[in-house]
Amino acid sequence: MAGYLVEDTRKVATHRLIEMKQQGKKIAMLTAYDYTMAQIVDQAGMDIILVGDSASNVMAGNVTTLPISVEQMIYHAKSVVRGVRRSLVVCDMPFGSYQIGRTEGVTNAIRIMKETHADALKLEGGVEILDTVRAILDAGIPVMGHLGLMPQSINKYGTYTVRAKEDAEAEKLIADAHALEEAGCFALVLEKIPAALCQRVCQELTIPVIGIGAGPADGQVLVIHDMLGMNQGFSPKFLRRYADLFSIMTEAIGQYITDVKTEDFPNEKERY
Repeated sequence: MAGYLVEDTRKVATHRLIEMKQQGKKIAMLTAYDYTMAQIVDQAGMDIILVGDSASNVMAGNVTTLPISVEQMIYHAKSVVRGVRRSLVVCDMPFGSYQIGRTEGVTNAIRIMKETHADALKLEGGVEILDTVRAILDAGIPVMGHLGLMPQSINKYGTYTVRAKEDAEAEKLIADAHALEEAGCFALVLEKIPAALCQRVCQELTIPVIGIGAGPADGQVLVIHDMLGMNQGFSPKFLRRYADLFSIMTEAIGQYITDVKTEDFPNEKERY
């Protein structure tokens, strides 16, 4: 295990994340959707692996996160958990699996946890889903909140622009954040909001705040396909590309095609 800047190789638990915030240690979080990628991300020393409903986009090719089902999320999360030893694995509850009401929300939450062996779940929303969040927590399931830009509500917003720029929406976000913490959530994701607002929430909450397009926070999260440069069509301001795997993979695949067609592969050493 490489474990970049990782001092503690024990399995990450929710209470460790709160300790990290108290100690001023930043939290690294990244998505993964399959066994092989999860192994690599985990062995690199990631604190949290998110099995995001962004699988709807990067794995299934959908325009939004809305179409992905509970069954599909279970498939991805089970695959990820099998490849992880240290990271905390958080699975998104997909659109429609908890918005109807607390009974259906708890039923789906229990099913996802039982079938995937994930460590926690993530839900989008504030006071509107608070009863369901409380009920899931009461069932013994750790919950990570998600406020700001909430992709499952994209049809309501009509745009992926920065959220909570106006005072009213900013104050509601702050109230929602406190409500989620008081309910018992162990962490909160803030997506695509002004950096000053994110810093205020970080200061007011005792639980860690993970940012994406929200400036400095207690931790950061990105979609792995984006940060590795596999996805060329998505370039928001907040995205830093750490590699250009699109070019590397295209070149390698192209070379393979050439070698096959010119009969260079397989050579004498690559035969039985």
